[in-house]
Amino acid sequence: MTKDDRQFEEPEIIYIPDDDGNEEEFEVVMKFEVDGSDQKYMMVVPIGSDEEEESEEVYAFRYEEEGDDLKLYTIDDEEEWNMVEETFNTLLGEIEDED
Repeated sequence: MTKDDRQFEEPEIIYIPDDDGNEEEFEVVMKFEVDGSDQKYMMVVPIGSDEEEESEEVYAFRYEEEGDDLKLYTIDDEEEWNMVEETFNTLLGEIEDED
């Protein structure tokens, strides 16, 4: 995939209910698997609620796909979180190096 291909790619949008049951819109930034694990992870950012792009938070979830169903799981284990964060930063660095 070239830089130009990524530029015109449609973003993947998912909806995640908040604590009150209201669905919030998120854009999937990246999906990946951690080496040595069969777990799948995705990094998402909220869409539209904040006009300040600089304060954009990235959220990580472990996920499973069953047909068209997507099940998200929060990452509560500190060791797992560190592993996901390290992998994300490595992949992000590789993408930036390509540009």
